[in-house]
Amino acid sequence: MKDNAPQSANIGKFQDKLVTADGQTRASVSLSNPETLWFNTGTLCNIECLNCYIDSSPTNDALVYITADEVRDYLDQIKARNWPVREIGFTGGEPFMNPEMIDMTRACLERGYEVLILTNAMQPMMRRRVQDGLVALQRDFGDKLTLRISVDHYRPELHDEERGKGSFAKTLTGMEWLRDHGFHMTVAGRTVWGDTDAESRAGYAAFFAKHGFEIDAQNPGQTVLFPEMDETVEVPEITTACWGILNKSPDAVMCASARMVVKRKGADRPAVLACTLLPYAPEFEMGHTLAEAEADVHLNHPHCAKFCVLGGASCSG
Repeated sequence: MKDNAPQSANIGKFQDKLVTADGQTRASVSLSNPETLWFNTGTLCNIECLNCYIDSSPTNDALVYITADEVRDYLDQIKARNWPVREIGFTGGEPFMNPEMIDMTRACLERGYEVLILTNAMQPMMRRRVQDGLVALQRDFGDKLTLRISVDHYRPELHDEERGKGSFAKTLTGMEWLRDHGFHMTVAGRTVWGDTDAESRAGYAAFFAKHGFEIDAQNPGQTVLFPEMDETVEVPEITTACWGILNKSPDAVMCASARMVVKRKGADRPAVLACTLLPYAPEFEMGHTLAEAEADVHLNHPHCAKFCVLGGASCSG
């Protein structure tokens, strides 16, 4: 499991949630527009990637399977709190490892939410029971369901460098099945190989065209390119003055519009986190309820600065 404490490059920083290392007031973000609620379905995955931010693997069960009843409880809380949520996201691990994935998805779609599932489209998704469940969801709800497929690079050898030999071919088979059954797909890639944004998008565009995937490589919402999460890189702390300096509103930061629910191994009930990127950082666990999760989030982690404020990252569709 990754240690989410700031590393040596940021020594002395990110120690006090209210004050930066040089004594300035640390920036915080209010939950101004809660439009996405994420559920981590569990950290178990059918593969082990080289650089997985959450350390998913066939043996990591630090976050255990969440259940459909637990998801329904949070859907009830959304209604009770009057959150203007439009989208429910599922991430893992590999979500289709969770035996209740289809039931959880249907519960959300039946309430009128859009659903985004992050998947590698490999064997767990391709089991007959899961395929039948997905086809039924597609029939009943159409494009309200989106599957975002992890394609780390459009070149098979580079994708397999991260995910293991033969992974690209298996993911491609899953994507072709989704295409043939009319599912709405998007793609998540990575920028670890140093391609420019234009080069990456051109490569993905050619890949999509070759295989008849109706995915727009130029649309960052359909082809999401994530930078690497290297906590050893020095980043500045974000102060209240930074909003004006950067000409950026705190409402644009992901924790202004999203929360994530996880269930830790040994816990009797799920917890709500401020951020999808910090599943193991205790400071960013806000409590068990959405009411508790309405508290402000203090940007006391390198990821807050590098990805969300300076990089403009968002996990949503």
